[in-house]
Order: sequence, then structure tokens, then C-alpha cells
Amino acid sequence: MRDTDREFLKELVRLDISQTDCTAVRKVFEACPDVKDTLANPLVTNDEKRGIIEKLFPQSMHNFLLNTVRGGATERIEEILDEYENLLIDKQGSIKAVVRYVTPLTEAQQADLRQFIMEKFVKDDVDIEYKHDPDIIGGFILNAGDLEYDKSYRTGLRLMKDTLQTKAAEYVDGGMTAKTGSNSDIISVLKTEVRDFEVKSGATETGFVTRLGDGIARVYGMNSVMYGELVEFETGIRGIVQNLEEKSVGVVLLGDDHGLTEGSSVIRTGKRAGIGVSDELLGRVVDALGSPIDGLGQIKADDYFPIEREAPGVIERKPVNVPLQTGILAIDSMFPIGRGQRELIIGDRQTGKTSIAVDTIINQKEQDVICIYVAIGQKSSTVAQIVNTLKKYGAMDYTVVVCASASDPAPFQYIAPYSGTAIAEYFMSKGRDVLIVYDDLSKHAVAYRAMSLLLHRPPGREAYPGDVFYLHSRLLERSSRLDDEHGGGSLTALPIIETLAGDISAYIPTNVISITDGQIFLESELFNSGLRPAVNYGLSVSRVGGAAQTKAMKKASGNLRIDLAQFKEMEIFTQFSSELDQSTTELLDHGRMLTELLKQPLYNPLPHYEQVILLYAAQHDFFKGIPLKELREYRTDLMNYIRSYGQDIITEIEENKVLTDDLAERIERILTAFEE
Repeated sequence: MRDTDREFLKELVRLDISQTDCTAVRKVFEACPDVKDTLANPLVTNDEKRGIIEKLFPQSMHNFLLNTVRGGATERIEEILDEYENLLIDKQGSIKAVVRYVTPLTEAQQADLRQFIMEKFVKDDVDIEYKHDPDIIGGFILNAGDLEYDKSYRTGLRLMKDTLQTKAAEYVDGGMTAKTGSNSDIISVLKTEVRDFEVKSGATETGFVTRLGDGIARVYGMNSVMYGELVEFETGIRGIVQNLEEKSVGVVLLGDDHGLTEGSSVIRTGKRAGIGVSDELLGRVVDALGSPIDGLGQIKADDYFPIEREAPGVIERKPVNVPLQTGILAIDSMFPIGRGQRELIIGDRQTGKTSIAVDTIINQKEQDVICIYVAIGQKSSTVAQIVNTLKKYGAMDYTVVVCASASDPAPFQYIAPYSGTAIAEYFMSKGRDVLIVYDDLSKHAVAYRAMSLLLHRPPGREAYPGDVFYLHSRLLERSSRLDDEHGGGSLTALPIIETLAGDISAYIPTNVISITDGQIFLESELFNSGLRPAVNYGLSVSRVGGAAQTKAMKKASGNLRIDLAQFKEMEIFTQFSSELDQSTTELLDHGRMLTELLKQPLYNPLPHYEQVILLYAAQHDFFKGIPLKELREYRTDLMNYIRSYGQDIITEIEENKVLTDDLAERIERILTAFEE
């Protein structure tokens, strides 16, 4: 309310205007809408306006109306009266109530109702308005204050329908697969529902829509509602409370607003937004609310996890020292990822960011790791291709895909990563290791920006709201490795961020870089030159480092990153030189061999033992003198040879994860034998 309007409100309080006079003013405006326009018209003189006011309105309201007209507040007179009436009701100790009915209440029923409301709200008086509403079929609905007592037949029938549908889903699953005696069970359920029909409804805290548009509803009332709580609109769609203001709340709609209008009622559910979870989610594609979108039937939920949850504390965690193998040689050797870590994949579009994530998911086969892939703002066709790829390589058996496509509203794209994390936490709570991929958080931030601007939150840098850092930090902080006392599970996150022209200093990239434990930076120039995965070895880093590597991998990789850095620097330095000494030539040849060795085709993750053997061979010059064009075929033949004649070496590497001197000697012998 404006300061000038507050002064007019104070004047009403000082004059002690009655409720009757306020009602009289409203009736004049309702009966003659032109009166307000005339009073607001600057071409009409003050004397003419005074004459209209004195002729049409109660005498006690003359000064108030004249002052509001002179102060330019004519359009807001009714709003000021609303505020004054609320003050009047509080002052008088009475309360407004509305009763919707089909069959009129008797005088005795009305008296009982009045007494009930006065006792419930501890008021001396109550103003009850009765409205005939045939749509509720039977019974009545009482609205008093912020509470709604729904004893209507319409609500009872809806609740009965929901219960019967739930029971039917338990008995029928893709056909008539009911238990023995299911017919009698169904009859029993029907009898119970009919018997409890009158008891189903109860008191709920309600509000009503005051403004609606662009997937956002402004709701008046519901004074005790929580941030992030689910609310239900009268059309059946749900929303999440995002703004808490003095007299209203901002709600984002989780669905189409068809059928909703200003004045539509809203009911609290009493629970925060969450998602139904169970083991049946594995192998399925679901939307941001957990509903299946793959056409494979319903998913029965065993538990309910809130999408927003406090991250585990430091005491509950244990060190990240168990590797999560990606199967990508360049990453596992130089930028290792541990279970419970958050490793950012960042780069321009079309540089292979999603491919790294998909390869990592495929590599978790038989590794006892559950995978969650969250697609945010992607094309539905792109998500379908990824799902088909995962099915082709047998990865969907242990994967859940959460999809909020580009065609979905911004609220769905906003909650999708939180829903995916809730699913991941369900499996983590059972002691499982989980990998979650957020593809991508750039589009997530854009969706949140759109939603926040519609909620009238002030824009900041690049029009993002001020809490956009908290948006991603509270999401990624939930990734952790829990100690044995808290289940021993882990949640590893691979967030993806898309940059523009390689600018990692932009707002969202710098935010997420500062939240994560390292980044894998993919470069367009490297990708176009044929180096794939196009990892920039200088800008990429893992802050967990060697702690997340096996001893065998740590020893085999040696100084790989330093060798590549020296090669890159020397290559730039010598590109215009005509004559090079032998040591420089050997350094360049070794660097080119390593670069070629790190190239890896799509959907071809390497097992741990193969990475160790190849790196050991490269660092000990077993690939020296082999033409680069023949290196890929040579390494394929080498590994086939070792699988045939060195199975004991493979077994020892996989079981012990340690490269002992004896094992290194045996590797050298078999490499020499292959050369010969």
C-alpha cells in the first residue's frame, strides 16, 4: 500500500466510519460504474465532483471521498476500503465466513454453525454469508478466515475415486494378475469407501487466486504456508510456493492453468514438494514430477522424498578416495573422479560434453553404480537418442532418465534436477553408489531466471536473480560420500555447463566452477582438430586428484600431464624451426604418440586394466617408432594378445589395483613378446 493510501486509511480510522457506510459506497460504485470514471476525470471540476459525492454517498464519507479524489486515488478507493474493513473486523472481534450449500440450512443448523466458528476463532461475533452452489452436489463448504471445511459430496466422490484408482492399480498390473480372492477384496474396499464417505473431508487452510498469468499465480491467504510447499488448485493441478509476502504468496504452476481464473480457490497440502521413489524407477524415463513418459505403465512408489533436502553435514561424510571410473583414458589418468565428488563438464555446444557423461554411464555396467541422467531444456528427440544409446549398450538396466524438455514450462525445468537428486538420495539411503548427470545447468539457470522475473523478483547481473548461486550450491552440496554409520552410500555429480565462445568467466560458469571439485574443460578448436574427447589438459583439473585413483593407475600414468604440457609448449615454440636436435625431436614424437593414444571413439569406454597396460606401455616407450596412423590398430592387436596370453596379469590388476614390481616385469615381458 502506498504512503498516501495509508494516510487515507488513517482518516477512515479517525472518522470511525461504520461498516454500513463502507458497504453503501461499494453499492454506488457497483450500480453506477461511470461514477468512478467521472470522479477520476481531470476535466470535471472539483465543484462538480463535490456535488456528485454529496448527492450519492453517505455524509460521513464526503470528506474521505473528496480527499481521495483530490489526491488522485480514485481508482484505489475500494482497495483502501478493503483494508479498512479488515481492520474493522479485527477491532470488533468478528470474523467473515462464507457457506456454500445446495440444500438451505435450518435455523438450528445456522445457529450451531455460528457457535462453532466463534469458538474456533475465539471471536465475539461472526458475519456469515450464505451462497447457493449446486456444483458441490450436496453437503456444504465453509470458508472462515484461512480455513476451509469441505463437507461437500463433490470432494467426497473425488477422494473415493482417487482411492479406488490406487487400489485398482495394486490389483491390475498390465492385465488381470490379481491375487487369489481379489474380487472379494475389491468388494471389501468398495464397502469401506462407502461407509467412510461422510468422514473423508476435513479442515484445510485455503486461499484464492488474485492474479494469474505465464504459469505464475498470486494467491491471497494461506498465512501459515511454507516455502516450497505443494498447494492444490480447484482444477486439480498443483503448484509450488516460491514467494512469501505479507498478505499473499507467489505460486509456480506445475501444469496447464486451463480452467483457473482470478478467485479460484487454492488448498494447502501440508507437505513440501517431493517425488515418489522406488526400485521400479530403474530403466524408466520420467518427467520432473516422477510420472512415467515412456509408455511402459505406472510406477508404484515405495517412499516419498522431498525434492529440496538439506545436504549431509561434515560429520556424516567420509573422505572421497574410491574411484569412479569413466572409462575415458584422458580423464581417469589425469583428472580422476572419486565417488562422492562433483566434477564439472564445461565447454561450448557441440564439443562432446554429453558424450563424456553417456560414456561414463555406460562404463558403470557391472560396477554396482546406479545412474541418474537429468535432461534439462533438451529437445525431446535428443533425449530419445540418448535413451536408445543407453538401451543399446545395456545401461538402462541401472539408469533412470528424468526429462524436462525444452517444450516443458520453466517450473518443470527448474525442479527437474532436484527431483533427480531426490531419486539419487533414495538409492544412496540404501547404501548404494549413485552417479547423477545434470545436462545442463546453464538451461536450468535460464529457466530459474524466467520464473523469478515472472515472480517479480529484482534482476541482478545478466538479469539473473541474486540467489542464483544458492540455486546450484544447495543442489550440488547434496553430493557426498556417507560414512558407514549413515549407510555408506555415495552420490557423485557430473554437472554440465555450456559456455559461449569458450568464456568460462561468465556469471553462471564461474558460479558452478566455484561450487564443484574440479572441471573438465572441452575446447572447440581441439574438437575440430580431431582430438576427441577434446579435453584441454591445461584448464582441466580435479581437486581430489590422486586420492581418487587406484595405485596401479597412479603409477602407470606417471608424469603424463607434465609430458603433455611440455609437448604443447615445445610444439608452439618449434613450429617455425627447420632443424631440431634429437632430444627435442624425441619429446615431440613422444607427445604426438600420447595425444594419439588419448583419442577415443564414442561409446567405447576402456576397462581399468586396459588403461593401466596402455599407459605403462606408452611411458616405457613400447609404442616408439610406430606410425601414428597405425597406433590405434597396433594397440587393439596388443590388447587382444594380452587377453589371450596374459589373463593372469588382467586378473591381478583388477583384483589388487596395485602395480607391483613383479607385475610390472610381467607386463614388460608380454609387451616384448608381442613386439617380437
